[in-house]
Amino acid sequence: MSIKQKLKNFKELVMFEHTIFSMPFIFLAMVVAADGWFGFKLLLLGALAAITARNFAMGVNRYLDRDIDALNPRTKSRPSVDGRVSTNEMLIFIALNAIGFILVAFFINSLALKLSIPILLILGAYTLFKRFSSLAHIVLGISLGLAPIAGAIAVLNHIPNWVLPLSLGVVFWVAGFDLLYSLQDIEFDKKNNLHSIPSKFGAKNTLLIALIFHTITIISWYIFVKMANLHTLGYVAVALSALMLGYEHYLVRKDFTKIDRAFFTVNGYLGFIFFILITADIAIWN
Repeated sequence: MSIKQKLKNFKELVMFEHTIFSMPFIFLAMVVAADGWFGFKLLLLGALAAITARNFAMGVNRYLDRDIDALNPRTKSRPSVDGRVSTNEMLIFIALNAIGFILVAFFINSLALKLSIPILLILGAYTLFKRFSSLAHIVLGISLGLAPIAGAIAVLNHIPNWVLPLSLGVVFWVAGFDLLYSLQDIEFDKKNNLHSIPSKFGAKNTLLIALIFHTITIISWYIFVKMANLHTLGYVAVALSALMLGYEHYLVRKDFTKIDRAFFTVNGYLGFIFFILITADIAIWN
């Protein structure tokens, strides 16, 4: 197999393009922490931290979920299942990204290094949680919610108060859209005793819980904008986020076949729009 094909298989394994969900919030926190531009060094280190952390988390997920994914028609063609990426290759991939993440943390600052291993443990916990607890959706949210905290630490070497509601908003944003995404597998999860909220509480209640989670997201981001002393564009960012999440819920409630569109398109744009507006707000008022 050619190197190009092998790289393509690993890209499919970790769904590399989904890094877009966490990347804007790392850099958003860095912009707010620096009150503007934070430098090319931290730009590179922040990107590497986001990529290695997500590659590690997805590698662990795909490795541990091989047995489940092989049974699910939606996931049985993944490289981790059909043999295009072997178990040994996945283990090496996981180890290399874990080492890479720790090395990046070392070059950022002392607090980042101290927190690097605990962060990796949290990132790897999602796959285990869904085998015994419906809180797995929250654990996934926490995994991505660490992104803005990591961004603030990279610049300040401490955790500022304003990043906490920003992070909390990300936690419930991710947990909420993961609930909607999980509706696709509701029958499969029931059959295989997987502990998802849809399989435990049903589709109707899941939609309500996801709506509550996303309401918490908007409230949290509003508090963040106030605590960070942002201005008009910060509030516009929150308002647009509310509209986009509302549209996401409209799509899913109307037709479950629209889940992919809601998950990838709406959420992908949301993070970037939020980042651009917050960055513009700081640029204008500096």
